[in-house]
Amino acid sequence: MLPQRMKKAITDNPKKLANLIDLVNLPSTLREFVGQSQISRLGCFMRVWSYIKTNNLQDPNDKNVVNCDENLRRILMGKPQVELAELPALIKLHFPKEPK
Repeated sequence: MLPQRMKKAITDNPKKLANLIDLVNLPSTLREFVGQSQISRLGCFMRVWSYIKTNNLQDPNDKNVVNCDENLRRILMGKPQVELAELPALIKLHFPKEPK
């Protein structure tokens, strides 16, 4: 079940959902991290989030901050620390823009 806000966003703009769930060929750095040649943007975000949780990379003092290890730095533009709110935007940079 989707929250009401998300249902409204999908019905108002179905292309927005398609951009999140369509499979895309990945660039080499992201392909090595994810372990697949194609993945959706949402799937990629889920893999990154799973990696962060598995390796305990969240800052213990501030759970909104991720301390990047070497693997995560490669895909997050070399930043040593990233706020959780920045993650989707940094991951989106690896995906090609859709023509309008």
